[in-house]
Amino acid sequence: MDIIKLLEQLSMQNGVSGFEKQLSEFIASEFRQHCDEVQVDHFYNVIGLKRGYSTNPKKIMITAHYDEIGLIVTSIDEQGFVKFSNIGGIDSKILMAQEVIVHGSEELFGIIGAKPPHLLDESQAGIAVKLEDMCIDLGMSVESVKAKISIGDTITFKAYPTELKNSLYSSKSLDNRSGVLTLIMILEQLKGINHRDDVYIIATVQEEVGLRGAEMVAYSTKPDLAIVIDVCYGDTPEVSEDEAFSLGKGVALGVGPNLHKGYTNKAKQLAEELGIGIHIDVNPASTGTEAWAVQISRTGIPTVLFSNPLRYMHTMVETLSIKDIKATARLSVELIKAGVIN
Repeated sequence: MDIIKLLEQLSMQNGVSGFEKQLSEFIASEFRQHCDEVQVDHFYNVIGLKRGYSTNPKKIMITAHYDEIGLIVTSIDEQGFVKFSNIGGIDSKILMAQEVIVHGSEELFGIIGAKPPHLLDESQAGIAVKLEDMCIDLGMSVESVKAKISIGDTITFKAYPTELKNSLYSSKSLDNRSGVLTLIMILEQLKGINHRDDVYIIATVQEEVGLRGAEMVAYSTKPDLAIVIDVCYGDTPEVSEDEAFSLGKGVALGVGPNLHKGYTNKAKQLAEELGIGIHIDVNPASTGTEAWAVQISRTGIPTVLFSNPLRYMHTMVETLSIKDIKATARLSVELIKAGVIN
């Protein structure tokens, strides 16, 4: 498997929350190379099953969301400038001068602009431009824009995937396409391994707007154990060491009331025995991940959380370590092999 190539393919595709259909087809094709069964549900959660050898197998569900933050067209003014709103959590401060792709009847390149600072009055100077005061310039007449773009079309950010030094990688949507890459790596590593339990590998939708896909699949799958794979905060200047973790040093293992203490401790024990680097990611309340939705599905599902540390979250230059993705995949596989479910 060419990990870098696959991560680029995953990160660069369009999959804004609620508009994941196109990307679901790509992920399903990757899953089919490794799974006994693959299905895509009504909302485009991609569900792969790799059966275990037991005559009465338990169910292990591993999820990673694949939707991304983005924008949506709200209006087109009389000059052809496109107004927009956000889908998912976006800090308006990162939007000025960004390059975007508007997904109309064809993909159109545009740039986000606003009133230049020279024309701002004193009350406006030094204040971040509000999202509603920005616009997308496509360099087209209003007639051409309206012929190709409709209200409700999605907008994604133009990004330039880049390999950095020391196994670091930067692109858009690594939250959480890196998790989907981890799922595929888990499937590949399970080849030839005689695991007892059925393993459901699931790429989920609409996490960025409310953990919705995870809630759906947790209910329909009804697993005995869930492993949620996501990202957490990577070490960044001026961010507390209590809130962020070094890149390239392993898995961030979640602990807290949202997560099952017994299975979390087992994962920690396996990591220590096998020399897999881990960080302890303390979550005193909600983890802010799919683990929150999965844990309380039906009558409750024992859940653990593995995260890849990520810098510059929800920007076009999200950055992480390939080493951490490999560590997360390996720890997941070792937990499956251990047959820990009673």
